[in-house]
Amino acid sequence: MSVTSYTGEKPRLGFWQIFNMCFGFFGIQFGWSLQMGNMSAIYEYLGASPEQIPGLWLAAPMTGLLVQPVIGYLSDRTWHPTLGRRRPYFLIGAILSSLALFIMPNVSAVWLAAGTLWILDSCINISMEPFRAFVADNLNEKQRSFGFAMQSMFIGLASFVAGYLPAKLVDWFGVSRDKAGGSIPQNISLSFYIGGAVFFAAVLYTVLRSKEYPPSDLDWKTKVKESNKGFGGGFNEIVDSIKNMPDQMKRLAVVNFLTWPGLFLMWFYYSTGVATDIFGGDAKTNSDVFTKGLEYANTTSAILNLVTFIFSFSIPFWVAKLGKKYTHVACLLIGGAGLIMVNHIHEHYLLYVAMSMVGIAWASILSMPYSMLAGCLPENKIGIYMGIFNFFIVLPEIIASLFFGKIMSNFLHNDRLLAVQIGGFLLCLAAIVCAFIVKENNEPNSAVSSGH
Repeated sequence: MSVTSYTGEKPRLGFWQIFNMCFGFFGIQFGWSLQMGNMSAIYEYLGASPEQIPGLWLAAPMTGLLVQPVIGYLSDRTWHPTLGRRRPYFLIGAILSSLALFIMPNVSAVWLAAGTLWILDSCINISMEPFRAFVADNLNEKQRSFGFAMQSMFIGLASFVAGYLPAKLVDWFGVSRDKAGGSIPQNISLSFYIGGAVFFAAVLYTVLRSKEYPPSDLDWKTKVKESNKGFGGGFNEIVDSIKNMPDQMKRLAVVNFLTWPGLFLMWFYYSTGVATDIFGGDAKTNSDVFTKGLEYANTTSAILNLVTFIFSFSIPFWVAKLGKKYTHVACLLIGGAGLIMVNHIHEHYLLYVAMSMVGIAWASILSMPYSMLAGCLPENKIGIYMGIFNFFIVLPEIIASLFFGKIMSNFLHNDRLLAVQIGGFLLCLAAIVCAFIVKENNEPNSAVSSGH
């Protein structure tokens, strides 16, 4: 890429150039998956009860709500002569996230784990938010779909490896499941240490092996002038951008608002639900069986992510056949059916089938909304709008975190797998809404083209 400002049509990039751009997401998702797969169990190891779990997860959505639009706004206005626009945030976030991953296994109380999670999620969001804009910045219209699918591939692969890691440390390397005087089993602790190293190494690879287009002179001068308005100017621009969201973004926001609570309920309760309801373990009185059940649940979640990795390769084919909207609708329905199945399974192996179905939905959730969104965004506000789009992921999680604990205790009688089933119904509802309100965007400036 040229080191001077670039305003023409972006050239087609080769496979390995796109690979290098997206590989950092492998590290980000590796750390994120360790957190998502193990934090509920860590809280229960430290003495939390099931109805407390949603509130303890509040860190993830709150940090996303606060951090992502700010990082998007700042990265739209950043240019470093060596690291470019988005890569400084990749690197800073990776350093801080890796440190937090090393700290997490050493906490000794629920409040310490919750505080560390706030720090960890804030740091992950610093790295994660600019990656969506990074693809939109560097790829032309026709290749954006492939770029987002490549991110989905790395997300699926990283989640697969991270999900298997705690169990395989025991099976292959003889690491103990015992707490050995601590609060958290040794294999889970070691997994977090490995995750910290992988997070940093993968993001560093992308930082060193990728380039970015410098902003045009006119565009850059305008943004510098806007940045001089200070915090108030930035806040006003975020508010103004929210008020003037493109119509397609509003439609996709509704779909996301229904989709993500279903995923959150799975992350809140699937692993511990399998460990307690299917394996019959308990984090306090029967912790060895509980840990084995947790590991089994994490291996089925790893299969979910392996399916995500494999299915992502086929997404361009399905888009060509069905269009982006109906590809997403079909995937959401399949994933919703998988989550509904979980509450009716008695044979352990059938969990692999259910989670494979969710893996198909996950591949689409990670790519189709962003691909449908990218083409309707103004080029000079891609970062900030990608951050704002995250609102419609984190707001439903905040609602779930604040109120679902009461629903669990008062109406669901702390039945974890029933909560997962409700998540499946939400995915199906999101699919129906998507079919009726989202437009199949075919304008020339859209990112809907299925050709690569």
